[in-house]
Amino acid sequence: MSEEQKPTRTASSPADDLSRRQWLLRLGEMVALAGVSGLVPESAAALLGARQDASPAAAALPPGLYDASPEHLVHALNSGGKKWSPPHGSETDYVQPNSLPFRPQFFSVEEFRVVTRFVEILLGNADATALSQAAQWFDQWLYSAAGVRAAAQHLDPLHRLLAVAVNGEESVRDLETADPQSVARAGLAALHDLSLQAHGQEFLQLTALQQIDLLTSAGAAQPGNPLRKFFEITRAQAVRGYYTSAAGLEELDYKGNAYYGDSPGCAAKS
Repeated sequence: MSEEQKPTRTASSPADDLSRRQWLLRLGEMVALAGVSGLVPESAAALLGARQDASPAAAALPPGLYDASPEHLVHALNSGGKKWSPPHGSETDYVQPNSLPFRPQFFSVEEFRVVTRFVEILLGNADATALSQAAQWFDQWLYSAAGVRAAAQHLDPLHRLLAVAVNGEESVRDLETADPQSVARAGLAALHDLSLQAHGQEFLQLTALQQIDLLTSAGAAQPGNPLRKFFEITRAQAVRGYYTSAAGLEELDYKGNAYYGDSPGCAAKS
């Protein structure tokens, strides 16, 4: 190939090369710091300083929206699992831990005790915190069900078409028509009546074996039976609540919110 036929290479400016090198170095250093120690020391903030060679347009962008601020990155990597408060004047809203006892939004206090015991029987010998969170999730899910249904019924037609394409017509129609709040009310009433008829006592006064037998019969009832419908939605949301808790995610060996310091690559084919 002659010199004239050789492909030409567009030269990058020294500033562009410097920018790329800076980002690669900073990325490599941060991966090493986080991957080896699990923590990022405060001195690492210097490695994450804002680019000095950024274009005027990029420099004018709000900090943290496009390039996370050094303080926020160091704080996020350095505070995993620790209690902390957002920095003063932060533009981000943070969910604050609530030290007060949980107050159900949909169930009454007595109903929530019944539901909590129901969830405990369904999930079996599970972490106590996760059990509590699953019951709380069920209460919050029911509390928001009417609003979810109303929102589904008033979707823009194009948005509904997209939802049907992604999730299927049946799933979308369920959101538009299902009334789990009524199912829960009717199911709790049916559970109360069945408990009195079968044992002459309210559900929480029964022995553990009597409670289990009652719920077993509820799961085996005819489809459409109020107690069977309540059993099904409680079971589904209890499982969902449990497997989104810390204990449930650990049981699933969930690897989300993690990254590799080196690419794991692909297994070689034999």
